[in-house]
Amino acid sequence: MKRRAVRVTAVLLAGALTLSGCSGGGSASPADGVRSVSYAVDDPVTLNPGRQTIAFAQDKVLFSALTYMKSDGSLTCLNAESVKSTDAVHWTVKLRPGWTFHNGEKVTAESYVKAWNTVAYGPNAWENSGQLVNIAGYDALNPAKGTPKTKELSGLKVVDELTFTVTLKSPDGQFPTQLSQAQTGFFPMPEAAYKDLDAYGKKPIGNGPFEMDGSYTENEPMTVKAYADYQGPKPSIDEIVFKPYTDMTTAYTDVQAGNTDIIFVPAARMAQVKKDFGDRAYVFEGLGMNYLGLPLWDKRYADVRVREAISMAIDRQAVSNVIYGGIWTPATALTPPGEPGTPKDLCGELCTFNPTKAKQLLAEAGGFSGKMEIRYPGGAGLDDLYNAYANQLRQNLGIKDVTATPTTDFPEFQKLRNEKKLSGPYFSRWGALYASQQNTLRSFYTKAGGCVNCIPYYTPQVEQLLAKADAQVDPQKAIEGYVDVQKAIIKDFPAPPMFFEKYTYATSDRIAKLAEGAGSLELENTTLADS
Repeated sequence: MKRRAVRVTAVLLAGALTLSGCSGGGSASPADGVRSVSYAVDDPVTLNPGRQTIAFAQDKVLFSALTYMKSDGSLTCLNAESVKSTDAVHWTVKLRPGWTFHNGEKVTAESYVKAWNTVAYGPNAWENSGQLVNIAGYDALNPAKGTPKTKELSGLKVVDELTFTVTLKSPDGQFPTQLSQAQTGFFPMPEAAYKDLDAYGKKPIGNGPFEMDGSYTENEPMTVKAYADYQGPKPSIDEIVFKPYTDMTTAYTDVQAGNTDIIFVPAARMAQVKKDFGDRAYVFEGLGMNYLGLPLWDKRYADVRVREAISMAIDRQAVSNVIYGGIWTPATALTPPGEPGTPKDLCGELCTFNPTKAKQLLAEAGGFSGKMEIRYPGGAGLDDLYNAYANQLRQNLGIKDVTATPTTDFPEFQKLRNEKKLSGPYFSRWGALYASQQNTLRSFYTKAGGCVNCIPYYTPQVEQLLAKADAQVDPQKAIEGYVDVQKAIIKDFPAPPMFFEKYTYATSDRIAKLAEGAGSLELENTTLADS
């Protein structure tokens, strides 16, 4: 499965939701006079921000979002001057003046409204359409049957050149946070893009700190260079070369040899990265949440004590030490700590290794009959993790026949999950695109959440509690509302939360320092050793 690297809460003032007055091939050698870095990536397929699902690193430097999430949990304005609302339903977005796309076109309110309409229009079938689902009129653009009778979202209105309004279907205090850098479906597009959208996917014209130097060609290195007229914070480097690899273990070796500068470390190398790279290994707070999914459609998992026993039978820290070099942190809540307000130790003893208690709970529930087959997507470097789970469940619960079996690939896994043809524990994780408990909770625990491998646990109570939290004006009350959601879910314990993922990078000795963003790398702020 492709990596999503992806990735708090809005700055809200008492009495009104508001975000305003915000603060604003290989590597080139030093002799070139060009501050250049190279970054190992998967082949991006498309760079169109409304369609991309694996080109986050590229699009985050080619485009600038309306808002920007920092690693310290604060939200600042970027292309927006302000994002305001008094009721969490009706929002006014004002843009900063003077911003241009890389072809010189002005960035206007129409640049956003037309782009959002295009992303949301059902017949286009753009992958990031769902990010706009709560804007009024989305359903009309995505009817269950037939062709839409309109091509525009009723909730969007251009007020003037630099102002537009957004009406949501339901109150959502997290809307400014959703407009930040990893939600690329909210990015603007210039008028020039609509002449040939397929060509645009290969050479996008953005509003960000870097512009394309040539076009994207499948499986070939791609270069972007600093955009001279960029109105946001200036990048610390002049050029980025994105180098595609089909095997990230090869990329890892290339970074060791100094042939490539930066890599998001593959799971197969996490146990050794600190030994291999020393202080050139960077561990950032991630927004990934790793579960062990359970097939709640199978009656053998209906008793909550069975689910609790499975959780308590796995020594998470031991698994992390062996497979991830101790980098991943055992989960103690239902959302990662990078999402503000995530409660500490919510899971308590249910997420604490206790094989004696686990066996007792399983016995009280009547034991476990038959084979337990753990399934996960093949080809994603997950074999060691799921074999470790199988070994611990076999040893610590006394279930004799526990196996870990990969599918051919992720599409096969997804099909089995969607058709409820999994009979045992399975791969389940979500990497949030913005740092709010809302993103993880909605993705996992609502039917429309978009997580295709998540837990089939959907209740009216959770929906109601989420809606109540979403509608909160006060940021602290919103956080308290999301914690209430977690408390309600943990009582039923539908599946064991396993790990808070950490995002790990390694660099060549050309790099002096990497900059951390909210759940991701700020590639544009890399510091070179010779700077």
